[in-house]
Amino acid sequence: MIRSSIYHSYYENQDGADFFASVKKSVPARADIPSEYQWHLTDMYATREDWTVAYQSVKEDLKKISDLQMTMTDSPEQLLTVLTLQDSIGMRVGRLYAYARMHRDSDASVTDYQALTDKAERLASEASSACAYIEPAILKLDESTLTEWSRDDKFAPYRFYFTELNRERKHILSPEQESLLAQVSELTTAPRNIFNMLTSADMTFPSTPNEEGELVPLSEGRFMSFLRSSDRNVRKSAFDNLFGVYQSHKNTLASTLGSSIKNNLFNARVRHYDSALEEGLSGANIPVSVYHNLLDTIHEHLPALHEYVALKKSALQLDDIHMYDLYAPLAKEVTSDIPFAEGFAHVKEALRPLGETYLADMERGVTSGWVDIYENKGKRSGAYSWGIYGVHPFVLLNYNNSYNSVSTLAHELGHAMHSYYSSHTQPYRNASYTIFNAEVASTTNEILLFDYFLAKASSREEKLFLYNQYLEQVRTTVYRQALFAEFERTVYQALEEGGSATADYLGDVWLELNRKYYGEDIVLDDLIRYEWARIPHFYTHFYVYQYATGYSAATALAEALRSKAEDAQEKYLRFLSSGGSDYSLTLLKNAGVDMSSPHPISVTLEKFAERLQEFRALLSQS
Repeated sequence: MIRSSIYHSYYENQDGADFFASVKKSVPARADIPSEYQWHLTDMYATREDWTVAYQSVKEDLKKISDLQMTMTDSPEQLLTVLTLQDSIGMRVGRLYAYARMHRDSDASVTDYQALTDKAERLASEASSACAYIEPAILKLDESTLTEWSRDDKFAPYRFYFTELNRERKHILSPEQESLLAQVSELTTAPRNIFNMLTSADMTFPSTPNEEGELVPLSEGRFMSFLRSSDRNVRKSAFDNLFGVYQSHKNTLASTLGSSIKNNLFNARVRHYDSALEEGLSGANIPVSVYHNLLDTIHEHLPALHEYVALKKSALQLDDIHMYDLYAPLAKEVTSDIPFAEGFAHVKEALRPLGETYLADMERGVTSGWVDIYENKGKRSGAYSWGIYGVHPFVLLNYNNSYNSVSTLAHELGHAMHSYYSSHTQPYRNASYTIFNAEVASTTNEILLFDYFLAKASSREEKLFLYNQYLEQVRTTVYRQALFAEFERTVYQALEEGGSATADYLGDVWLELNRKYYGEDIVLDDLIRYEWARIPHFYTHFYVYQYATGYSAATALAEALRSKAEDAQEKYLRFLSSGGSDYSLTLLKNAGVDMSSPHPISVTLEKFAERLQEFRALLSQS
């Protein structure tokens, strides 16, 4: 459903700037956000009744697919029937859940959508259980039979899937065991749910002073704004107040994280992996050597991070630099007050290296209801992109007229366009790209946007701000995520060897890694020992390293696109259209980046070191 006329009228005037001015005075209710600034969730289901009809159709098809269990491998035709029905169920369950969840994310105060989300989650669990027999049943066929059947053109959408099944043969259990694991999935996610409820609902933080000396509420959502304050007392107070609460819950949180790790260790053992790390990387067929290679390469480039910390200490005129000083900016923002229409215009200019087709497709999407732009009461914080096969991607923003909001817009549109091209080019089975590749397209957009703004910056102040943004991006996305990844590797290895995830042990590992990564200049306040306790990513094991690999791959791709390297644009668009049709490393290699080598990571960190010197030179100018 295309509604471009509504959005064209918005972009051709500056009503967006006037609307944001009113938003800044007070956060509006959802009903007060004009519809032209909201995503069009009716593109999934025109009415709530349509959602219910689709829900019931899935329930009926779950019975059908269960009834096919005994005959699914009797013939190629029967197998194709089951796979086609499984895909149809998957598409509908995905859309049902997205519709409910996005409504909930739009306004959590509407309890009806929480109930609808819970209902969709239960349906997804039922679908997983009903289809759990399929892969074990396929693997009862010998490899030669499966290969012969897959030569039929009707199985073309499933050839890579069959290749993947053969690769994972020894890790897929019997139908009864797979069904049992699917049924207990809600139990194995309990540690994550407990963590979320404890940190989001039950933990309260003491009020903390702002820059005017007023005591104001402290929360996880507000914490980073305090750490970026130019007032050191504000930073320290927020740090002490937040981590003090985590310290008081250290044993509960250690037990929760330890239980999550044990779940993953159990899963790795029963599926016959050599380690939890191997199991965690197996979904995208990433060799464990890539993980180790990342950390080894990071270690070689730690001196540049140490130098950056020392420069911060000097530039902030501190006698000593503490962990709560790391986010303090070294330059003021001078690119503020960018209305959405202007921000999107900047994004389009920055992404010109991607070509006119990409730009036209992106604008058509943004002007036809993909994006939910402004904050409202009850709306989820942050930003995300969600690709819905058979519909289009959706993007959630909380746009606030800042450079960071423009960068977030570019980032999320990178995800959206990746989903758009994949879903329009690939069959459902191959459309979903791996997490390993997920951050590549989004970060490529971010890097191109930074290069664009830096090239047009005319003043020292603008350049200082942009360099500061870049250095912080690499510090937090590459170095810091690598620290997280090394923490995971260390702790999992310890538990695999019989150790325990006590609060003291986790704190010791965390403290030592921060000393290793940030160098001799940093003062390690004792409360930093409990920072591991607030990281939600650790409940999705061996996930965070992909931020660092993704940023490194994006750096290489952006450089090739910006410099108009031979076939760079064609290769990149082919990458965006490839979805999950091949292995992650293969798809990136076809686009021109070999992530099995240390080269992309080294190039990224060498650029960090180079721009650090340029930043230092700018700071030294009066």
